[in-house]
Amino acid sequence: MPAKSVSSIVVVLKSILHSGSAGTQEEIKHALEQQGYAVNQSKISRLLRKLGAIKTTNEQKQIVYTLPLEPAPPTSKNILSQLVLSITTNETLIVIRTNPGSASLIGRLLDHNTQALNILGTVAGDDTVFIAPKSIKQIPKILIAVKSFLAETA
Repeated sequence: MPAKSVSSIVVVLKSILHSGSAGTQEEIKHALEQQGYAVNQSKISRLLRKLGAIKTTNEQKQIVYTLPLEPAPPTSKNILSQLVLSITTNETLIVIRTNPGSASLIGRLLDHNTQALNILGTVAGDDTVFIAPKSIKQIPKILIAVKSFLAETA
């Protein structure tokens, strides 16, 4: 089975959590496997923590994992790392997925460092930042620089 990106796993996991039917990490693992994702329990645990998943009672009075209506505020000194969910790329752009409301902050940080990062600029929405590279031939290097910059800034 080919490796699947963390961002695609996160999308499927969010869908599972929104359904309100998974009460254990084993049930989540099984649901992900049905979607073609082979993940272990520790990966599920990390993703649940990163997404801020909580246990609550559903309409059938079962205790299930779900996502809160609003994300919990960051708890550590390394706030920036908690705001960035994933960084992916294709042949022309770099895309950063963030917690809701965090994209403009990340975009602003990147825009203030365009020369050092070799980017033209960013476009930020609520939870997504598009990065326009100066040269698409340099995307792999720019991706490394952006990840390093965000890790150092955090």
